[in-house]
Amino acid sequence: MPQPGRLPGPRTPRLPGDAGDLDSPIRSTAAHFGASDSLSAYWRFYWAVAGVQMARWLPREPGRILDLSGPEFRGTPRAVAAGHHVVALLPSAETTYRRELSLVNGHAPKPRGHAPGRLHRVVADSTFLSGIASGVFDAVIADNRVLSQHLVTETLLAEIARVLKPGGRTLMCVDSVVLGMALLAEQDCWPELSYAPSADVLLVPWPDGSITRCFTVEQIDELLTDAGLEMEWVKPRTVLSASTVEMVMGKDPKALNRLVEMELKASGGEDYVGVHLLASAVKPGG
Repeated sequence: MPQPGRLPGPRTPRLPGDAGDLDSPIRSTAAHFGASDSLSAYWRFYWAVAGVQMARWLPREPGRILDLSGPEFRGTPRAVAAGHHVVALLPSAETTYRRELSLVNGHAPKPRGHAPGRLHRVVADSTFLSGIASGVFDAVIADNRVLSQHLVTETLLAEIARVLKPGGRTLMCVDSVVLGMALLAEQDCWPELSYAPSADVLLVPWPDGSITRCFTVEQIDELLTDAGLEMEWVKPRTVLSASTVEMVMGKDPKALNRLVEMELKASGGEDYVGVHLLASAVKPGG
C-alpha cells in the first residue's frame, strides 16, 4: 500500500494567468476546468496524457470492462481496440462518443495480436449498478471525474467493488482539494476555504449550479479501503500547468509530443498538486 501523500496548505494550482505567465490571458478556474470538451491546447494535451495513462493501465489480456466515464471520455474506443469487451453506461441511446485522440510517442503498449473487442452501449444511471451481477468484470473505469460528480462516492465505490472479479482493478479520476480550493477562492468563499484542507467531505459549488466532491490522497485511500479495495497508486493526472502548456504550444504547435513526454516523467513523483487525481485499486483475492 503506498503511503498517502501530503496535501499542500493553502496553495492553489497554477492556472492560466498566474504570475510569471504575463502573456497568458486571465481566465477563471471554473471557465477553464469546467469545459473538458474544449479543443484548446491544454485539453488536447490533457486527453493525450489521459489516453497514454489508461493504455498503460489496461489489462494485458483481453477481458470484460465496465466503463462508467460517460460519452465525453475519450479512452473507451482505445480499450476496445486493445481487445477488451467494454460495457459502457450512457445517459441515452442517442449518445455518441467524442473522437479519440491519437497516441503520441509510442508510449501506449499496442495489443499483442489481439483482435478488437466489442463495445456494448447500455442506457443506465451509473449511480446504481444493481442490474449488474456481482464479480463479472475484470476492470472498471471511472474516469472523467465521475466519482466527484456522484456526491455519495462511497455508494458507487461499493458497487464498483461488488461487480469486480477478485483480482479485478479499477481506474478512477477525481477532482482534488487543490482544485476545490481554487474554486472557493474564485467565489470569495473564504470561511469555507479555511476549512477545506481538513474537511472530511468537501463539496464545492460551481458557477453553473453544479456541485462536485473534491478529495485528498488520504481520503481516496480511506474510501477505497472502506469499499474493500486496495490502492495500488495515486498521482496527479497532470502536473504541468495549463498556462505552461498553452504558452509552449502557442510558440510551437508541434510541441504536444514533447509536453506529454515531460508530463509522464514529472508525474512519477509524490507531488499531489494536480487539479485532478488519478488512482488505481485492486480487489483482493485474485
